[in-house]
Amino acid sequence: MATKSPTQRSLEYLREQGMKPWICEYWNAFSRKRVDLFGCIDLLCIGNGQTWAVQTTSTGVSSRIQKIRESEYFPIMLESGWRVFVHGWRKNSKGRYVQRIVELTKDADVE
Repeated sequence: MATKSPTQRSLEYLREQGMKPWICEYWNAFSRKRVDLFGCIDLLCIGNGQTWAVQTTSTGVSSRIQKIRESEYFPIMLESGWRVFVHGWRKNSKGRYVQRIVELTKDADVE
């Protein structure tokens, strides 16, 4: 049985929150690389009067946070009223997947 990808897990979570997510990441066969929206966003969500941008991962939450913070688009996302998140997925000691959600703000990161 194949396990769900971090993206699929985040999609389920976001739908449960009443959001309408869209996958913005795609595979570029020519360059053999994954391409994210603005170089750092996997999912874009609308709903509840808000827009959320989400980077999802199974490892390296801190490196994803740094990548977003270094993006020239990050300040513009915040100025545009977007909420920006990193979703980290890992297995706990009982073998169940647990999610770590970090919201990136102008001054600090909120878990």
